[in-house]
Amino acid sequence: MSIERTNPSGLHQTPGYHHVTTVHAETLIYLAGQCPLQPSGELAPGGLEGQTAQVISNILTALESAGAKPEDVVRTVIYVASPEREDLSAVWTQLNASPLAPAFTTASTLLGVAQLGFPGQLVEIDVTAAL
Repeated sequence: MSIERTNPSGLHQTPGYHHVTTVHAETLIYLAGQCPLQPSGELAPGGLEGQTAQVISNILTALESAGAKPEDVVRTVIYVASPEREDLSAVWTQLNASPLAPAFTTASTLLGVAQLGFPGQLVEIDVTAAL
């Protein structure tokens, strides 16, 4: 398996992710959008920061269960229920300061959205990994 992450000349510089991720893999792992739900099924407390921490924990657990690690992630889509760029930036900063940070050096998209699936939910992340 090989993963090549590049930023072609002619494209803008990024804040840590890569424009292009090329993967030659035997196995692809698609995680369901990881929500800020605790094992009990309750929404994690602590607002945007607490919910982001729970999503990080959930992703790490899901990746480990599939035999993958953050370095194996080849694509992420981050959804934040907020129109405020400061909230999107805060989530990006928290993700990149976490044990999951290597997952965000790959092709990533960060979106502000009007609403997510659970009442009070503020963040959700889709993850694809390759082994």
